[in-house]
Amino acid sequence: MSQDVISLLQQLVRIPSVNPDNAPGTDETGEETLAIFLSGWLESIGAEVLLEEVKPGRPNLIARFAPLDGRPRILLGPHLDTVGVGGMTIDPFSGEIREGKLWGRGASDTKGPMAAMLWALHENRECLAELPVAVDFIAFMGEESGQWGSKDFAKRHGSDYQFALVGEPTAMQIVHITKGSMWATLRATGKAAHSSMPERGENAILKLTRALDRLDCHLGAELASFAHPQLGHSTLNIGLIRGGARPNIVPDLAEAELDIRLTPSLADAGGALKLLADTIAFHDLPVEIVNPHENPPMETTAEHPMIQALLGLGAQLTVAPWFSDAAHLSNGGIPSICIGPGVIDQAHTVDEFIEIDALKQGAEFFTRFIAGLAG
Repeated sequence: MSQDVISLLQQLVRIPSVNPDNAPGTDETGEETLAIFLSGWLESIGAEVLLEEVKPGRPNLIARFAPLDGRPRILLGPHLDTVGVGGMTIDPFSGEIREGKLWGRGASDTKGPMAAMLWALHENRECLAELPVAVDFIAFMGEESGQWGSKDFAKRHGSDYQFALVGEPTAMQIVHITKGSMWATLRATGKAAHSSMPERGENAILKLTRALDRLDCHLGAELASFAHPQLGHSTLNIGLIRGGARPNIVPDLAEAELDIRLTPSLADAGGALKLLADTIAFHDLPVEIVNPHENPPMETTAEHPMIQALLGLGAQLTVAPWFSDAAHLSNGGIPSICIGPGVIDQAHTVDEFIEIDALKQGAEFFTRFIAGLAG
């Protein structure tokens, strides 16, 4: 058993749980090993634990300290996975302590917030079964790619919960409004020919780049009209382009990957994918949309009683341009926020760390929050 929140976080960092979907940089991938460790740890402080497999060998973890008996329920919900470790300048799984910091992949995003939440449950373990508001611990798989864990959980269990505190490094601020995102590939096709006679071919790269220029002009203006008083307006970024095989061949295929960040008003108007498709059709652009993936924005009212309780403990409200599992839980009917120690600027970095003082303060905050649920 861990002696304190610092040693607990060291244990978590030393268990690789790298998401296998996007250049993991290691063979030690997947969430199962960490989920199994957490199962034993949580059972030792009184929880009943269930692992629900979402993808093969990749479960969500559900830990309950009180039965489903009709009392109100909330959840503490970090994610199990981390991003890849390729290119890191430190040992990603050392959990080393130096300079007042704990170093390693996930120390900030999001094993630091996870450790703070777990330690708060440990410190309140004697009263958890009797609280008038039940507190569950849920750890989601796959947040760093398709958010399948939170989507699956919301479908299966969303009606059981009145609120979710999703563990992310927010410097213990309450992130209650976030943008959504829509990633998609745009594909243009042409006809290959020898470059000495380009008139016999059809250049897919030129078709794509001309279409992108018109999209940047027309879609960009449309997105600017979907604004939010705190988040700003919806945006478009064309982040990757590829096409062709050789300079002496007219390219017959070209693709670009784009990222639209959407505000709640754009989601209410039908979403980013619909707007993109409508713009392409209206201007008759010679591209098709491939593999779109849309994540909803989130806007949880500051008047929610749980947010008011957090404000009463000294936390402050803020908004964020990024998205997380909280958006999918909120979209599935569970009012949600993001909160946790650490800062988002340290997430995914080559030398990821969390300040030890911030970690301890986060654990103390969550401990007071849970204790306060007793009234």
